[in-house]
Amino acid sequence: MSDEKNPGDRGAGDNETDGQNQPMGFRGSGDQGSGAGASPGGAEDPLGALFGGGELPPELRQQLEAMGLGQIDPAMMQMVQAQVQAMMSGGDDGSAVNMGVATDAARRAVAETGDQSIADSTQRDVEQVVQVANLWLDQVTDLAPPEGRVRALSRAEWVEQSMPVWQTLTEPVAAGVAAAMTGAMQDQLRELGDGELPQLPGIPQGMDPRALLGQIEPMMRRMSAGMFGAQVGQAVGGLATETVSGTEVGLPLLPGETVALVPANVAAFAEGLQIDPGEVHLYLAVREAARVRLFAAVPWLGPQLLTAVQDYARDIRFDTEGIEAALRTVDPNDPQAMQEAVSGSLFSPEPSEAQRAALTRLETYLALVEGWVDTVAGRASEPHLPNAQSLAEAVRRRRATGGPAEKVFASLVGLELRPRRLRDAANLWAALEAEAGASARDRAWDHPDLAPRAADLDDPLGFVERATRADTDDSSMDEELERLLNDEES
Repeated sequence: MSDEKNPGDRGAGDNETDGQNQPMGFRGSGDQGSGAGASPGGAEDPLGALFGGGELPPELRQQLEAMGLGQIDPAMMQMVQAQVQAMMSGGDDGSAVNMGVATDAARRAVAETGDQSIADSTQRDVEQVVQVANLWLDQVTDLAPPEGRVRALSRAEWVEQSMPVWQTLTEPVAAGVAAAMTGAMQDQLRELGDGELPQLPGIPQGMDPRALLGQIEPMMRRMSAGMFGAQVGQAVGGLATETVSGTEVGLPLLPGETVALVPANVAAFAEGLQIDPGEVHLYLAVREAARVRLFAAVPWLGPQLLTAVQDYARDIRFDTEGIEAALRTVDPNDPQAMQEAVSGSLFSPEPSEAQRAALTRLETYLALVEGWVDTVAGRASEPHLPNAQSLAEAVRRRRATGGPAEKVFASLVGLELRPRRLRDAANLWAALEAEAGASARDRAWDHPDLAPRAADLDDPLGFVERATRADTDDSSMDEELERLLNDEES
């Protein structure tokens, strides 16, 4: 792989700005001269930058300088200003997640790990490995291979490819966060009542805080979109440094039936296994190709998984008392402080009935997908890879200790997965295959009503009996129909 950075992989600080579409009171970093934020001597005035430029009233300037704010490093102030601008920009398009902030944060997290561009030779290697994986899979499953591209992705490219799905998954909970924060702030202002009003942080002296009620909602919506965007970006950026393939998290994150590996993370996974890296690469390619093959051949499966996540997130209940308490302790002009204060006070610890149902459905489908992949990948790789079983165990250990998927779900929607169900699902698929063959194992995906349910993971032999009996009944019915048709023709 080349050590040269991908010219298209820019961090958040590489974005060009033209000074337009900026929130009121903010300047672009290229503004120079004696205008807003510049002192008469030409040096950057941190106080002017802090308060949006312009000439500050002498009394205010004296008070701020007495507090020591006049000594703030202008470069540091510029950085803080850029962060505030990013957090407060956007959100007016109706989106509850500022995806510009999310993508920049994720790319910045990836850049800190030393992400590398993908060389042509690496792309060819991945294509060849996936081609071999598909040949092996053709021998053990009737499901057709996907028609999408084979990709070797840098970490930044994985971020770009998967971010639209992360937006879809996190929009419901982000909208709830915005509503909860707005409601908490409005409640605080309404409770002030009549009489002498206390001075709230960030509100100009003498202004009635209740006069801000009409401005609270759009301001909090933009701030919440930026805050949640930063959280999404941090989580996805962290996941991009760990996930070995396009769909390792168990969800169809990439578009167009793409089979993708992340070579940098594959190499990191192989370290310490004492197994030839080429064998590790092949085994992970078999798993990825099997998973994408399943999503491509079973069109209802991917949407069911994504809908279950959204249903869980949509019914999240928020700890409004915790949010209100957090908002009382911070300056509303400091989005970073608000993010840190509120992030620990978002979710009510007790899930609702709708959430429990969505969680059961999600855990079941994720377990069934990974259990099927475990079974099929084992059948495909064991005749060819001497360490296939050791690699399967390494993957199970990775999941059991709280792998990338569990961390991301927990940070974004307060959702924790239980990896123990994956082994139950693998046992179910193996039992069905042993009793009725690989074709029966794959036919169980034909319709969501035929697929195993949560209760079937507790009683795999019962499911196998029902499934094989249904196959026998269908076969007998087909034979009887054929006999009747033959009798009519004769």
